[in-house]
Amino acid sequence: MDYAPDPSQRRRRADIVFPKLRIAVYIDGCFWHGCPEHYTPPKSNTEYWQPKIVRNRARDAETNGSLRSLGWTVLRYWEHEGADAIAGAVADVVRRQSG
Repeated sequence: MDYAPDPSQRRRRADIVFPKLRIAVYIDGCFWHGCPEHYTPPKSNTEYWQPKIVRNRARDAETNGSLRSLGWTVLRYWEHEGADAIAGAVADVVRRQSG
């Protein structure tokens, strides 16, 4: 089920959402979101890709701010982070906020 935590930003959907707890989880792709560890700028069409990645990062920051202003907890992880580590971190936040 697609879920946009902020109804004014319907095209910005979180990957995992806990609506009652107001927790939104995003798993960001290293290329698409400009991971500081793994992003490698493409060698071709750089005039398109460089601004695109900058816009994606700005949109992510705007989404974070918008959701936080609505009382949401925003969790962001990189695709290269281990699934078990991400799941454990998310579970810890869910436990704390549901407790």
